[in-house]
Amino acid sequence: MGSIDQGLLILVGVEPTDTKDDVDRAVEKVSTLRVFSDAEGHMNLSLVDVGGSALVVSQFTLLGDVRKGRRPSFNGAAPPEQAAPIVEGFVDAMRRTGIHTETGVFGASMAVELVNDGPVTILLEVNEQRVS
Repeated sequence: MGSIDQGLLILVGVEPTDTKDDVDRAVEKVSTLRVFSDAEGHMNLSLVDVGGSALVVSQFTLLGDVRKGRRPSFNGAAPPEQAAPIVEGFVDAMRRTGIHTETGVFGASMAVELVNDGPVTILLEVNEQRVS
Protein backbone atom coordinates (compact mmCIF):
# COMPACT_ATOMS: atom_id res chain seq x y z
CA MET A 1 0.00 0.00 0.00
CA GLY A 2 2.56 2.60 1.13
CA SER A 3 6.25 2.88 0.36
CA ILE A 4 8.98 5.26 1.52
CA ASP A 5 12.70 5.73 1.05
CA GLN A 6 14.72 7.11 4.00
CA GLY A 7 12.60 7.48 7.08
CA LEU A 8 10.84 5.59 9.80
CA LEU A 9 8.57 2.58 9.84
CA ILE A 10 6.19 3.39 12.68
CA LEU A 11 4.17 0.50 14.07
CA VAL A 12 1.25 1.89 16.09
CA GLY A 13 -0.52 -0.09 18.79
CA VAL A 14 -3.56 1.56 20.38
CA GLU A 15 -4.76 0.86 23.91
CA PRO A 16 -8.29 1.68 25.15
CA THR A 17 -6.97 4.56 27.29
CA ASP A 18 -5.14 6.31 24.40
CA THR A 19 -6.36 9.83 23.57
CA LYS A 20 -5.78 12.69 21.15
CA ASP A 21 -3.28 14.12 23.67
CA ASP A 22 -1.29 10.87 23.39
CA VAL A 23 -1.34 11.23 19.60
CA ASP A 24 -0.04 14.79 19.84
CA ARG A 25 2.77 13.74 22.21
CA ALA A 26 3.71 10.81 19.97
CA VAL A 27 3.84 12.92 16.82
CA GLU A 28 5.95 15.59 18.50
CA LYS A 29 8.36 12.97 19.84
CA VAL A 30 8.59 10.86 16.67
CA SER A 31 9.10 13.83 14.34
CA THR A 32 11.94 15.26 16.42
CA LEU A 33 13.56 12.08 17.80
CA ARG A 34 17.27 12.18 16.94
CA VAL A 35 17.87 8.72 15.50
CA PHE A 36 19.60 9.48 12.20
CA SER A 37 23.36 9.83 11.87
CA ASP A 38 25.08 13.15 11.33
CA ALA A 39 28.33 13.62 9.36
CA GLU A 40 30.32 12.18 12.29
CA GLY A 41 28.16 9.09 12.53
CA HIS A 42 26.39 10.17 15.73
CA MET A 43 22.64 9.75 16.17
CA ASN A 44 21.99 13.46 16.13
CA LEU A 45 19.41 14.16 13.41
CA SER A 46 15.64 13.85 13.39
CA LEU A 47 13.20 12.80 10.70
CA VAL A 48 12.55 16.49 10.06
CA ASP A 49 16.31 17.24 9.86
CA VAL A 50 16.95 14.58 7.21
CA GLY A 51 13.77 15.28 5.24
CA GLY A 52 12.69 11.70 5.78
CA SER A 53 9.30 10.08 5.39
CA ALA A 54 7.14 7.95 7.65
CA LEU A 55 5.36 4.68 6.94
CA VAL A 56 2.65 4.21 9.58
CA VAL A 57 1.22 0.72 10.09
CA SER A 58 -1.42 -0.14 12.67
CA GLN A 59 -0.13 -3.09 14.70
CA PHE A 60 -2.37 -4.32 17.53
CA THR A 61 -0.05 -7.28 18.10
CA LEU A 62 2.45 -4.90 19.75
CA LEU A 63 0.11 -5.10 22.72
CA GLY A 64 0.24 -8.89 22.94
CA ASP A 65 0.65 -10.09 26.50
CA VAL A 66 2.57 -13.38 26.80
CA ARG A 67 3.09 -13.44 30.56
CA LYS A 68 0.62 -16.32 30.96
CA GLY A 69 0.32 -19.41 28.84
CA ARG A 70 1.67 -19.90 25.34
CA ARG A 71 -0.81 -17.88 23.31
CA PRO A 72 -0.65 -14.07 23.34
CA SER A 73 -3.60 -12.21 24.78
CA PHE A 74 -4.60 -9.07 22.92
CA ASN A 75 -7.07 -7.88 25.55
CA GLY A 76 -4.92 -4.78 26.06
CA ALA A 77 -5.52 -3.57 22.50
CA ALA A 78 -8.32 -1.13 21.75
CA PRO A 79 -11.14 -2.54 19.61
CA PRO A 80 -10.90 -1.62 15.92
CA GLU A 81 -13.71 0.94 16.05
CA GLN A 82 -11.77 2.82 18.76
CA ALA A 83 -8.27 2.25 17.39
CA ALA A 84 -8.89 3.26 13.76
CA PRO A 85 -9.65 6.95 14.51
CA ILE A 86 -6.57 7.15 16.79
CA VAL A 87 -4.31 5.75 14.05
CA GLU A 88 -5.92 8.06 11.45
CA GLY A 89 -5.39 10.99 13.82
CA PHE A 90 -1.73 10.05 14.17
CA VAL A 91 -1.31 9.91 10.38
CA ASP A 92 -3.08 13.25 9.91
CA ALA A 93 -0.96 14.88 12.61
CA MET A 94 2.25 13.52 11.05
CA ARG A 95 1.21 14.99 7.70
CA ARG A 96 0.48 18.37 9.32
CA THR A 97 4.13 18.51 10.43
CA GLY A 98 5.11 18.45 6.76
CA ILE A 99 6.53 14.92 6.94
CA HIS A 100 5.59 12.81 3.93
CA THR A 101 3.54 10.01 5.50
CA GLU A 102 2.37 6.79 3.89
CA THR A 103 0.16 4.15 5.49
CA GLY A 104 -0.78 0.54 5.45
CA VAL A 105 -4.41 -0.58 5.45
CA PHE A 106 -6.01 -0.63 8.89
CA GLY A 107 -6.99 -4.16 9.93
CA ALA A 108 -5.58 -5.80 6.81
CA SER A 109 -3.08 -8.62 6.75
CA MET A 110 0.00 -7.04 5.19
CA ALA A 111 3.49 -8.09 4.22
CA VAL A 112 5.79 -5.34 5.49
CA GLU A 113 9.31 -5.12 4.09
CA LEU A 114 11.99 -3.24 6.00
CA VAL A 115 15.62 -2.42 5.42
CA ASN A 116 16.79 -1.60 8.93
CA ASP A 117 19.81 0.69 8.69
CA GLY A 118 21.46 0.47 12.06
CA PRO A 119 19.65 -1.47 13.35
CA VAL A 120 17.71 0.85 15.60
CA THR A 121 14.34 -0.10 17.06
CA ILE A 122 12.75 2.07 19.72
CA LEU A 123 9.62 1.46 21.79
CA LEU A 124 7.82 4.72 22.52
CA GLU A 125 4.96 4.82 25.01
CA VAL A 126 3.28 8.18 25.43
CA ASN A 127 0.17 7.38 27.45
CA GLU A 128 0.78 9.24 30.70
CA GLN A 129 -1.29 6.69 32.62
CA ARG A 130 1.49 4.11 31.97
CA VAL A 131 4.67 6.13 31.75
CA SER A 132 6.57 6.53 35.02
